[in-house]
Amino acid sequence: MGVKHGRDYEGILTDLTAAIGRIPDRYVFFEMDAEEWGRLGEPEQLEVDEALAEDLFYALGEESVIPVGSGVVIYDKDQHRIHILIGEEELTFVPLI
Repeated sequence: MGVKHGRDYEGILTDLTAAIGRIPDRYVFFEMDAEEWGRLGEPEQLEVDEALAEDLFYALGEESVIPVGSGVVIYDKDQHRIHILIGEEELTFVPLI
């Protein structure tokens, strides 16, 4: 299902991939540990981040708040944004329109 959006889907995924890349322990979402993550090369880590971004985009259509490692990803349907936070600090957001 995914979230409602007016922007190009590929552009949203690119921005969301970069945004979740700011969560240092995002690999925990896939039940990986730091050692497993570290063994992946940069291209493989990017692939995992892209898969996570896609999973989140669709999951946020059902659940508006999803924990990702030490961060949280929040779909704000009123502002048409996906917010990425660690604790109370907003790291960034991805506009959907």
